[in-house]
Amino acid sequence: MAPNSLTDTNSPLSADQARRVQQALADLDAAQRQWLSGYLAGLNAQSAGAPQGGDAQAAPTPSAALTVLYGSQTGNAEGVAELAAERAHAQGFDVTLVSMADAGKKTLKATERLLVVVSTQGDGDPPDPALEFHELMMGRKAPKLAGLRFAVLGLGDASYEHFCQTGKEFDARLAELGGEAILERTDCDVDYEEKAEAWIDQVLESLAGDLATPPPAQAADAGMSQSAQPRYSKKHPFMAEVLTSQPLNGRGSDKQTLHLELSLEDSGLEYLPGDAVGVVPQNDPGHVDELIEMLKFDAESPLEEGRVLRDALLTDFEVTTLTRPFLQQWAEWSQAPELRRLLGEDARDELRDWLQGRHIIDVIEQFPVDGIDAAQFSAALRKLPPRLYSIASSQAAVPDEVHLTVAVVRYATHGRSRNGVTTSYLADRIEPGDRVPIYIDRNKQFKLPDDDDAPLIMIGPGTGVAPFRAFLQEREERGASGDNWLFFGDRHFRSDFLYQAEWLKWRQHGLLTRLDVAFSRDQPEKIYVQDRLREQAETLYAWLEAGAYVYVCGDAEFMAPDVHQALRDVIREQGGHGEAGADDYLRQMQQEKRYQRDIY
Repeated sequence: MAPNSLTDTNSPLSADQARRVQQALADLDAAQRQWLSGYLAGLNAQSAGAPQGGDAQAAPTPSAALTVLYGSQTGNAEGVAELAAERAHAQGFDVTLVSMADAGKKTLKATERLLVVVSTQGDGDPPDPALEFHELMMGRKAPKLAGLRFAVLGLGDASYEHFCQTGKEFDARLAELGGEAILERTDCDVDYEEKAEAWIDQVLESLAGDLATPPPAQAADAGMSQSAQPRYSKKHPFMAEVLTSQPLNGRGSDKQTLHLELSLEDSGLEYLPGDAVGVVPQNDPGHVDELIEMLKFDAESPLEEGRVLRDALLTDFEVTTLTRPFLQQWAEWSQAPELRRLLGEDARDELRDWLQGRHIIDVIEQFPVDGIDAAQFSAALRKLPPRLYSIASSQAAVPDEVHLTVAVVRYATHGRSRNGVTTSYLADRIEPGDRVPIYIDRNKQFKLPDDDDAPLIMIGPGTGVAPFRAFLQEREERGASGDNWLFFGDRHFRSDFLYQAEWLKWRQHGLLTRLDVAFSRDQPEKIYVQDRLREQAETLYAWLEAGAYVYVCGDAEFMAPDVHQALRDVIREQGGHGEAGADDYLRQMQQEKRYQRDIY
């Protein structure tokens, strides 16, 4: 047992309390633990009636109940909800923070003020932890909510057709059920932070009159300053040295996959298996120069904050992915009848097909515009978002490093060669010894069980296998006794069996109990991981009945739905369940955190 482990014998806590505290602390880094220790000290002082010291003001007496409800796939919505709850508490509200995974009718019936923060994934779908609550709210069993005052913040990606769809659905449904909107719904794109903070401020300002005691003038600022902020973040990334950049594909492969090892030495950054690394990329200089030339701009055109156009297009703005807001702005500038028609409600399906494989430069070329300047153009672009990569290592195994598995994106459409922004940056312009700006993005929805005896079923085709390398490294370091079963798939056995030597070593040593692989192009009929699941149906169901945890990582559009359907079929056929029974079985697993997905 680690020397700092809590138990019922070395603390005044019960065994269950000690376990839950230990579990909570495991998710915190050093800076967050330091903040928490100060918070608990202040809480104890308040309970004892002790002064807060110096010029600090006593916290306002809570006088109005407020529920902050969130649905989060990767943690972004949860982070916004936590910030909203923190600031509301600082202003004097009696705050309850609830995940949609734990919410039901009572959650809504018990509050008069509700803030909803929810993300959208895939083609307009709710995040996994929100699926059951979303079904309740959209169905006949949804409660009447007369007297409820609410506000909704949606997180999404404007390059998708159903941008912030889940937030829109909750907003409309709460109103249908009798709720009154505190303010209009806010929809956030991938650069959501500033817009989300403004929404929090607006909501709390609108609700300030509900407090028996007016909030102190500096309450909102106090909430910001006390927020647990890591030393390095999206806005302030750590410059990590590249130790290794190694190709994983063999000779003859039509794919390029890299294994990257980055140094975390002297950073203080901490991570857990299941977390991701955010890489802050730069755009391809050749593409930026082509864009500037096509627009007939001066590369040195001045922008705000002392920047010049070319530098801003390299590091600050998304210059490839098309979003509806950009298209609408370009249609207004160009007045092109065809583009305006495509943006009409009657052409949604046609627009979706037209967008496939097109980038911003294709729109500029097809619908030329005269008369706009560099500042106007840059204002129409969204910020260049970091890209997230599942961590492929355990910090317990490699204390000063973090490993990534990166599939390099290269393809051609509409007469142009295309490269993934971040993957080509890492593959073509970064070498060992260079430094890459990164930060740790925590994913509380994709974590190993605390029980080291629990069996794991890991399903990860292609680079989706990355977190399972981290899982097995971690379980090896822990000396975990639970069985581990990996399903891996890719195109060809000889050239695309990523980390083959490691899986075979772990299988030989007994850490990897079972290994099933599917190489889709090695035979006339394509075989995928979902086919292997069905082939192993009897054993798979036995593992589920024995309490196995199921993890799925990879493509959200095709793989994840196909794997989900295969699991439903196995449960239905092997367990004698009907369709509804199989769905209930998987929902119960999700509630118990025994079915977790990291899909993108």
